[in-house]
Amino acid sequence: MRWWKVSPVGALGDLLAYWRQPTPYRWHVLGASVAMTFTLMVLFIPGSQRAEPRRPNVTYISTFAPDRTDEEIAASNLENQRRQDRLRAEAEARAERKKAAYRALGRASGFDVEAMEQQIARDRAAEEAAKAARAAQAESRAAQQQAPASED
Repeated sequence: MRWWKVSPVGALGDLLAYWRQPTPYRWHVLGASVAMTFTLMVLFIPGSQRAEPRRPNVTYISTFAPDRTDEEIAASNLENQRRQDRLRAEAEARAERKKAAYRALGRASGFDVEAMEQQIARDRAAEEAAKAARAAQAESRAAQQQAPASED
């Protein structure tokens, strides 16, 4: 037998053709097949797969003292905000240094860097204006939809 000529579609067609034949034992054979399949699955599936999973042991970790005062919480929040501001400023400085390096590379390559930056600024302004227009249009549609409901 040549296995490359076996097709799942053909096998399914053969099964359906055989099933449609009016034999008196087909329901008995189907019931026995399902029972044997179920029995084999019960026998071969390990018991650990059938058991309920154990509940996880959860350990909660807190890095804050449970008896902190409101002043300590506020001081901690201020310190964290200062740290975030410093990190944000450092990131902006890194980004500006990177832009300066790319500007120098562009000038060395013969590009008009100022014109490119102006074009980028115009594109960004147009995108922001389009976004604002879409938001205003969505708000006006929402107001129009609510207006008939409020008149009733």
